[in-house]
Amino acid sequence: MGAGHGHDHKVSADSDRRWLAGALAVIVTFLIGEVIVGIIADSLALLSDAAHMTTDAASIALALWAIRLAARPATGRMTFGWKRAEILSAQANGLTLLLLALWLGYEAIRRLFEPPEVHGWLVLITALVGVAVNVLATWMISRADRTSLNVEGAYQHILNDLFAFIATAVAGLVIILTGWVQADVVATLIVVALMIKAGIGLIKASSRIFLEAAPDYLDPDRIDTDIRARDGVVRIHDLHVWEITSGSPALSAHVLVEPGHDCHAVREDIAHMLDHDHHIEHVTLQVDHASPEVLDIGNRASHPCGPKQGPAHTPHTH
Repeated sequence: MGAGHGHDHKVSADSDRRWLAGALAVIVTFLIGEVIVGIIADSLALLSDAAHMTTDAASIALALWAIRLAARPATGRMTFGWKRAEILSAQANGLTLLLLALWLGYEAIRRLFEPPEVHGWLVLITALVGVAVNVLATWMISRADRTSLNVEGAYQHILNDLFAFIATAVAGLVIILTGWVQADVVATLIVVALMIKAGIGLIKASSRIFLEAAPDYLDPDRIDTDIRARDGVVRIHDLHVWEITSGSPALSAHVLVEPGHDCHAVREDIAHMLDHDHHIEHVTLQVDHASPEVLDIGNRASHPCGPKQGPAHTPHTH
Protein backbone atom coordinates (compact mmCIF):
# COMPACT_ATOMS: atom_id res chain seq x y z
CA MET A 1 0.00 0.00 0.00
CA GLY A 2 1.60 3.24 -1.14
CA ALA A 3 2.19 6.36 0.82
CA GLY A 4 -0.26 8.39 -1.14
CA HIS A 5 2.29 11.15 -1.69
CA GLY A 6 1.07 14.16 -3.58
CA HIS A 7 -2.58 13.08 -3.28
CA ASP A 8 -5.15 15.88 -2.87
CA HIS A 9 -6.87 14.57 0.24
CA LYS A 10 -9.93 16.86 0.01
CA VAL A 11 -10.60 15.94 -3.63
CA SER A 12 -9.99 12.28 -2.76
CA ALA A 13 -12.40 12.40 0.19
CA ASP A 14 -15.15 13.98 -1.95
CA SER A 15 -14.62 11.37 -4.68
CA ASP A 16 -14.55 8.53 -2.13
CA ARG A 17 -17.85 9.68 -0.65
CA ARG A 18 -19.53 9.65 -4.06
CA TRP A 19 -18.33 6.16 -4.99
CA LEU A 20 -19.12 4.72 -1.57
CA ALA A 21 -22.61 6.28 -1.51
CA GLY A 22 -23.36 4.82 -4.94
CA ALA A 23 -22.24 1.35 -3.84
CA LEU A 24 -24.36 1.65 -0.68
CA ALA A 25 -27.49 2.45 -2.69
CA VAL A 26 -26.95 -0.56 -4.99
CA ILE A 27 -26.37 -2.95 -2.09
CA VAL A 28 -29.32 -1.87 0.06
CA THR A 29 -31.70 -2.19 -2.90
CA PHE A 30 -30.62 -5.76 -3.60
CA LEU A 31 -30.38 -6.71 0.09
CA ILE A 32 -34.11 -6.30 0.69
CA GLY A 33 -34.98 -8.65 -2.16
CA GLU A 34 -32.37 -11.24 -1.17
CA VAL A 35 -33.69 -11.58 2.38
CA ILE A 36 -37.17 -12.29 1.04
CA VAL A 37 -35.93 -14.90 -1.46
CA GLY A 38 -33.59 -16.48 1.09
CA ILE A 39 -36.48 -17.08 3.50
CA ILE A 40 -38.68 -18.53 0.75
CA ALA A 41 -35.87 -20.80 -0.53
CA ASP A 42 -34.74 -21.73 3.01
CA SER A 43 -31.16 -21.26 1.83
CA LEU A 44 -28.47 -20.64 4.46
CA ALA A 45 -26.10 -19.59 1.69
CA LEU A 46 -28.51 -16.87 0.54
CA LEU A 47 -29.29 -15.78 4.09
CA SER A 48 -25.56 -15.74 4.90
CA ASP A 49 -25.00 -13.61 1.82
CA ALA A 50 -27.78 -11.31 3.02
CA ALA A 51 -26.22 -11.12 6.47
CA HIS A 52 -22.87 -10.39 4.89
CA MET A 53 -24.45 -7.72 2.69
CA THR A 54 -25.99 -6.16 5.79
CA THR A 55 -22.49 -5.80 7.22
CA ASP A 56 -21.39 -4.53 3.79
CA ALA A 57 -23.97 -1.77 4.00
CA ALA A 58 -22.98 -1.04 7.59
CA SER A 59 -19.28 -1.02 6.69
CA ILE A 60 -19.85 1.45 3.85
CA ALA A 61 -22.01 3.66 6.07
CA LEU A 62 -19.28 3.53 8.73
CA ALA A 63 -16.63 4.36 6.13
CA LEU A 64 -18.67 7.34 4.94
CA TRP A 65 -19.04 8.57 8.53
CA ALA A 66 -15.31 8.12 9.16
CA ILE A 67 -14.41 10.09 6.00
CA ARG A 68 -16.61 12.96 7.15
CA LEU A 69 -15.13 12.84 10.65
CA ALA A 70 -11.55 12.66 9.37
CA ALA A 71 -12.15 15.81 7.32
CA ARG A 72 -12.59 17.88 10.49
CA PRO A 73 -9.69 20.26 11.16
CA ALA A 74 -7.28 19.80 14.06
CA THR A 75 -8.60 21.77 17.02
CA GLY A 76 -8.24 21.81 20.81
CA ARG A 77 -7.00 18.52 22.18
CA MET A 78 -7.37 16.78 18.79
CA THR A 79 -4.02 18.07 17.52
CA PHE A 80 -3.99 15.57 14.65
CA GLY A 81 -7.67 16.10 13.95
CA TRP A 82 -9.90 13.03 13.60
CA LYS A 83 -7.85 11.24 10.97
CA ARG A 84 -7.65 7.99 12.92
CA ALA A 85 -11.44 7.67 12.86
CA GLU A 86 -10.81 5.98 9.50
CA ILE A 87 -8.58 3.41 11.19
CA LEU A 88 -11.23 2.75 13.83
CA SER A 89 -13.66 2.13 10.97
CA ALA A 90 -11.23 -0.29 9.30
CA GLN A 91 -10.71 -2.20 12.53
CA ALA A 92 -14.47 -2.37 13.13
CA ASN A 93 -14.90 -3.79 9.63
CA GLY A 94 -12.27 -6.43 10.33
CA LEU A 95 -13.92 -7.43 13.61
CA THR A 96 -17.38 -7.69 12.06
CA LEU A 97 -16.00 -9.95 9.33
CA LEU A 98 -14.56 -12.31 11.96
CA LEU A 99 -17.67 -12.32 14.16
CA LEU A 100 -19.96 -12.94 11.20
CA ALA A 101 -17.66 -15.72 9.98
CA LEU A 102 -17.88 -17.47 13.37
CA TRP A 103 -21.68 -17.32 13.36
CA LEU A 104 -21.99 -18.55 9.77
CA GLY A 105 -19.45 -21.31 10.41
CA TYR A 106 -21.49 -22.54 13.37
CA GLU A 107 -24.73 -22.52 11.37
CA ALA A 108 -23.08 -24.28 8.43
CA ILE A 109 -21.70 -27.10 10.57
CA ARG A 110 -25.10 -27.54 12.24
CA ARG A 111 -26.80 -27.83 8.84
CA LEU A 112 -24.34 -30.49 7.73
CA PHE A 113 -26.09 -32.85 10.14
CA GLU A 114 -29.61 -31.49 9.63
CA PRO A 115 -29.79 -30.35 6.00
CA PRO A 116 -33.05 -28.59 5.10
CA GLU A 117 -34.72 -28.72 1.69
CA VAL A 118 -33.14 -26.06 -0.50
CA HIS A 119 -34.79 -24.64 -3.64
CA GLY A 120 -31.94 -24.76 -6.12
CA TRP A 121 -33.44 -22.54 -8.81
CA LEU A 122 -34.23 -19.72 -6.41
CA VAL A 123 -30.71 -19.96 -5.00
CA LEU A 124 -29.09 -19.95 -8.46
CA ILE A 125 -31.10 -17.06 -9.92
CA THR A 126 -30.73 -14.87 -6.84
CA ALA A 127 -27.01 -15.62 -6.60
CA LEU A 128 -26.45 -14.70 -10.26
CA VAL A 129 -28.22 -11.38 -9.71
CA GLY A 130 -26.09 -10.95 -6.59
CA VAL A 131 -22.92 -11.52 -8.62
CA ALA A 132 -23.94 -8.75 -11.00
CA VAL A 133 -24.81 -6.36 -8.15
CA ASN A 134 -21.57 -7.02 -6.32
CA VAL A 135 -19.47 -6.68 -9.48
CA LEU A 136 -20.98 -3.20 -9.86
CA ALA A 137 -20.49 -2.32 -6.18
CA THR A 138 -16.92 -3.69 -6.17
CA TRP A 139 -16.07 -1.65 -9.25
CA MET A 140 -17.54 1.50 -7.71
CA ILE A 141 -15.53 1.17 -4.49
CA SER A 142 -12.36 0.23 -6.41
CA ARG A 143 -12.62 3.68 -8.02
CA ALA A 144 -12.14 5.25 -4.58
CA ASP A 145 -8.74 5.72 -2.94
CA ARG A 146 -7.85 2.22 -1.70
CA THR A 147 -4.62 3.45 -0.11
CA SER A 148 -7.05 4.51 2.64
CA LEU A 149 -7.41 1.58 5.03
CA ASN A 150 -10.95 2.80 5.70
CA VAL A 151 -11.93 2.42 2.03
CA GLU A 152 -10.01 -0.85 1.83
CA GLY A 153 -12.08 -2.22 4.72
CA ALA A 154 -15.33 -1.50 2.89
CA TYR A 155 -13.83 -2.89 -0.33
CA GLN A 156 -12.87 -6.17 1.36
CA HIS A 157 -16.44 -6.58 2.62
CA ILE A 158 -17.85 -6.14 -0.88
CA LEU A 159 -15.19 -8.30 -2.55
CA ASN A 160 -15.84 -11.17 -0.13
CA ASP A 161 -19.54 -10.86 -0.80
CA LEU A 162 -18.84 -11.20 -4.52
CA PHE A 163 -16.93 -14.43 -3.85
CA ALA A 164 -19.84 -15.56 -1.65
CA PHE A 165 -22.38 -15.09 -4.43
CA ILE A 166 -20.18 -16.95 -6.91
CA ALA A 167 -19.92 -19.87 -4.48
CA THR A 168 -23.68 -19.73 -3.83
CA ALA A 169 -24.45 -19.79 -7.57
CA VAL A 170 -22.28 -22.89 -7.95
CA ALA A 171 -24.06 -24.47 -4.96
CA GLY A 172 -27.47 -23.73 -6.51
CA LEU A 173 -26.40 -25.34 -9.78
CA VAL A 174 -25.10 -28.44 -7.96
CA ILE A 175 -28.40 -28.78 -6.06
CA ILE A 176 -30.39 -28.53 -9.32
CA LEU A 177 -28.25 -31.12 -11.13
CA THR A 178 -27.59 -33.60 -8.30
CA GLY A 179 -29.97 -32.83 -5.45
CA TRP A 180 -27.01 -32.66 -3.04
CA VAL A 181 -28.31 -29.95 -0.66
CA GLN A 182 -25.08 -29.96 1.39
CA ALA A 183 -23.55 -27.94 -1.46
CA ASP A 184 -25.28 -24.94 0.13
CA VAL A 185 -23.30 -25.55 3.34
CA VAL A 186 -20.01 -26.10 1.50
CA ALA A 187 -20.46 -22.76 -0.26
CA THR A 188 -21.02 -21.10 3.11
CA LEU A 189 -17.85 -22.61 4.58
CA ILE A 190 -15.79 -21.37 1.62
CA VAL A 191 -17.10 -17.87 2.24
CA VAL A 192 -16.34 -18.20 5.97
CA ALA A 193 -12.69 -18.97 5.17
CA LEU A 194 -12.43 -15.91 2.91
CA MET A 195 -14.05 -13.68 5.54
CA ILE A 196 -11.59 -14.84 8.21
CA LYS A 197 -8.64 -14.11 5.93
CA ALA A 198 -9.88 -10.60 5.08
CA GLY A 199 -10.83 -9.83 8.69
CA ILE A 200 -7.43 -10.81 10.05
CA GLY A 201 -5.71 -8.72 7.38
CA LEU A 202 -7.71 -5.60 8.25
CA ILE A 203 -7.20 -6.00 12.00
CA LYS A 204 -3.47 -6.55 11.54
CA ALA A 205 -3.05 -3.48 9.32
CA SER A 206 -5.11 -1.20 11.56
CA SER A 207 -3.39 -2.48 14.71
CA ARG A 208 0.02 -1.57 13.26
CA ILE A 209 -1.17 2.03 12.97
CA PHE A 210 -2.63 2.09 16.49
CA LEU A 211 0.65 0.67 17.84
CA GLU A 212 2.49 3.39 15.85
CA ALA A 213 4.71 0.88 14.07
CA ALA A 214 6.55 2.01 10.95
CA PRO A 215 4.46 1.33 7.83
CA ASP A 216 5.44 -1.59 5.62
CA TYR A 217 6.51 0.66 2.75
CA LEU A 218 9.11 2.54 4.85
CA ASP A 219 12.40 1.17 6.21
CA PRO A 220 13.50 3.04 9.38
CA ASP A 221 17.07 1.69 9.07
CA ARG A 222 17.41 3.06 5.56
CA ILE A 223 15.94 6.40 6.63
CA ASP A 224 18.43 6.55 9.51
CA THR A 225 21.30 5.86 7.12
CA ASP A 226 20.08 8.47 4.62
CA ILE A 227 19.84 11.16 7.31
CA ARG A 228 23.32 10.38 8.64
CA ALA A 229 24.69 10.71 5.11
CA ARG A 230 23.55 14.34 4.75
CA ASP A 231 26.25 17.00 4.78
CA GLY A 232 27.02 18.25 8.30
CA VAL A 233 25.14 15.54 10.22
CA VAL A 234 27.14 14.01 13.07
CA ARG A 235 24.57 11.90 14.87
CA ILE A 236 20.84 11.15 14.99
CA HIS A 237 18.81 10.21 18.09
CA ASP A 238 15.21 9.25 18.86
CA LEU A 239 14.15 8.46 15.31
CA HIS A 240 10.44 7.63 15.19
CA VAL A 241 8.48 6.67 12.08
CA TRP A 242 4.74 6.00 12.19
CA GLU A 243 1.45 6.66 10.40
CA ILE A 244 -1.10 9.22 11.55
CA THR A 245 -3.62 7.39 9.37
CA SER A 246 -3.19 5.10 6.38
CA GLY A 247 -1.11 6.80 3.71
CA SER A 248 -0.03 9.66 6.02
CA PRO A 249 3.44 8.78 7.37
CA ALA A 250 5.13 10.96 9.97
CA LEU A 251 8.68 11.20 11.33
CA SER A 252 10.41 12.86 14.25
CA ALA A 253 14.10 12.83 15.19
CA HIS A 254 16.85 14.68 17.07
CA VAL A 255 19.76 15.50 14.76
CA LEU A 256 23.22 16.75 15.82
CA VAL A 257 25.26 18.71 13.28
CA GLU A 258 28.87 19.92 13.10
CA PRO A 259 29.66 23.37 14.50
CA GLY A 260 29.82 25.90 11.70
CA HIS A 261 26.93 24.36 9.78
CA ASP A 262 23.64 26.20 9.59
CA CYS A 263 21.11 24.16 11.59
CA HIS A 264 18.17 25.59 9.61
CA ALA A 265 19.81 24.72 6.30
CA VAL A 266 20.56 21.16 7.48
CA ARG A 267 16.97 20.75 8.68
CA GLU A 268 15.58 21.93 5.34
CA ASP A 269 17.96 19.62 3.47
CA ILE A 270 16.86 16.59 5.52
CA ALA A 271 13.17 17.49 5.21
CA HIS A 272 13.51 17.80 1.42
CA MET A 273 15.28 14.44 1.21
CA LEU A 274 12.59 12.74 3.32
CA ASP A 275 9.86 14.23 1.14
CA HIS A 276 11.54 13.42 -2.18
CA ASP A 277 13.05 10.01 -1.41
CA HIS A 278 10.66 8.56 1.17
CA HIS A 279 7.45 10.56 0.57
CA ILE A 280 7.24 11.70 4.19
CA GLU A 281 5.77 15.18 4.42
CA HIS A 282 4.92 15.37 8.12
CA VAL A 283 8.42 15.78 9.58
CA THR A 284 9.43 17.15 13.00
CA LEU A 285 13.20 17.60 13.45
CA GLN A 286 15.07 18.98 16.44
CA VAL A 287 18.44 20.09 15.06
CA ASP A 288 21.29 21.18 17.38
CA HIS A 289 25.03 21.68 17.11
CA ALA A 290 27.04 18.78 18.46
CA SER A 291 29.11 19.40 21.59
CA PRO A 292 32.93 19.01 21.50
CA GLU A 293 32.57 15.83 23.57
CA VAL A 294 30.30 14.25 20.96
CA LEU A 295 32.70 15.22 18.19
CA ASP A 296 35.65 13.81 20.11
CA ILE A 297 33.86 10.51 20.70
CA GLY A 298 32.95 10.35 17.04
CA ASN A 299 36.50 11.07 15.97
CA ARG A 300 37.99 8.41 18.23
CA ALA A 301 35.42 5.92 16.96
CA SER A 302 36.61 6.63 13.42
CA HIS A 303 40.30 6.48 14.44
CA PRO A 304 40.63 4.01 17.34
CA CYS A 305 44.42 4.04 17.06
CA GLY A 306 44.75 7.83 16.98
CA PRO A 307 45.35 10.26 19.84
CA LYS A 308 42.84 10.05 22.68
CA GLN A 309 43.23 13.56 24.03
CA GLY A 310 41.92 16.83 22.69
CA PRO A 311 39.05 17.42 20.29
CA ALA A 312 39.46 16.57 16.65
CA HIS A 313 40.38 19.49 14.42
CA THR A 314 38.37 18.13 11.49
CA PRO A 315 35.17 16.43 12.69
CA HIS A 316 34.08 13.48 10.61
CA THR A 317 30.53 13.01 9.34
CA HIS A 318 28.79 9.80 10.38
